[in-house]
Amino acid sequence: MDYDILDINLSVDGIKKIEWASNEMKVLQAIRERFKKDKPFNGLKIGCCLHITAETACLVIALKEGGAEVFLTASNPLSTKDDIAASLVKDFGINVFGIRGEDSDSYYKNIEKVIQKEVDLTTDDGGDLTTIIHEKYPDYLKKVIGGTEETTTGVIRLKSLENDGILKYPIIAVNDAKTKRFFDNRFGTGQSTIDGILRATNILLASKIFVVSGFGFCGRGIAERARGLGAHVIVTEVDPVKALEAYLDGFEVMSIEDASEIGDIFVTATGNVNVIKKENILKMKDGAILGNSGHFNVEIDVDGLEEITVEKRIVRDNLVEHKLINGKKVYLISEGRLLNLSAGEGHPSSVMDMSFSNQALSLEYLVKNRDKLENRVYNVPDEIDYEIAEIKLKTLGIKINELTDEQKNYLKSWKLGT
Repeated sequence: MDYDILDINLSVDGIKKIEWASNEMKVLQAIRERFKKDKPFNGLKIGCCLHITAETACLVIALKEGGAEVFLTASNPLSTKDDIAASLVKDFGINVFGIRGEDSDSYYKNIEKVIQKEVDLTTDDGGDLTTIIHEKYPDYLKKVIGGTEETTTGVIRLKSLENDGILKYPIIAVNDAKTKRFFDNRFGTGQSTIDGILRATNILLASKIFVVSGFGFCGRGIAERARGLGAHVIVTEVDPVKALEAYLDGFEVMSIEDASEIGDIFVTATGNVNVIKKENILKMKDGAILGNSGHFNVEIDVDGLEEITVEKRIVRDNLVEHKLINGKKVYLISEGRLLNLSAGEGHPSSVMDMSFSNQALSLEYLVKNRDKLENRVYNVPDEIDYEIAEIKLKTLGIKINELTDEQKNYLKSWKLGT
């Protein structure tokens, strides 16, 4: 085994958290049991660049049960749970490279350690593993069967690779599966973001003016959860359709320039760069709180914030006070990194159950169809999406109707009308 973790003795706590998460991941449990028998990954190496959490542990354990040799590295320097990493190494024999708070050099070196194992499949969250193997290890690309991508930011990057004609193996965009984005992105991000804010600040959200930048599935989830806790929610957008949707959903909609002057809490969830700039920060109220739920720490202009800061101090875990050149103070959560994992525990296990089931079945699909797929970004096949939904309903004890033959024929016919 090869690994780089903080302390293997932390495994005592880690395994209990993995077991707890597994209790809420019934779909993945069922897939794991089948993988044990079928061994779809026998003799293959899978490189994973994911948040090292209890839910991720359940996924990589299932992949190992399916016959794979698994190599896991962090997809963000602040999202690693060190006790989970320790348990994966000690209790499950999985190669893990990741320490919470590692610097950028260590972060990228660990990704390269995984690539250097000459993996057959990649599972990514944010696109770093996939892009680095394309940029720096072209000789290894010939061996890769395919890969999967977990999040919106990563899908954007990999579609850009495809559009430039340089994507060298097929990718399945797990993020775009219905059983992922409708639940993980909306309910998972919504709850875990609020959890991260509360852990970092312990403030009352009721009556606060809460500004959400971006009204995709993630932004919508954050806005809905904040409103549910009594906050007055403002949405900022660049997409006119999403802005109109937010307005008709009952949210106030305005530009970030106008929102900057009145917001108490600001959360970005766009997947884009410099959504909140230093000139916006200078206009904010004394005591404003800034956080980011996008994958990379680029949505808040942290460098610009440093330029207008005259003094700063840590006031709580994952919360830094910045005294600005205009005398006001603002508070930044988790260095502008994704706060739901760095200040909180990440998404609840029950929604990650569907997301990681998509990962597992999509990897199996890539192996089964290795000679049929082109080097492009694919959606998750509908049969996988619906299989996961059906298993999830079954685990919840929910029954639904099936179409009758008459109804199927009606839907197929163009002759039947009024």
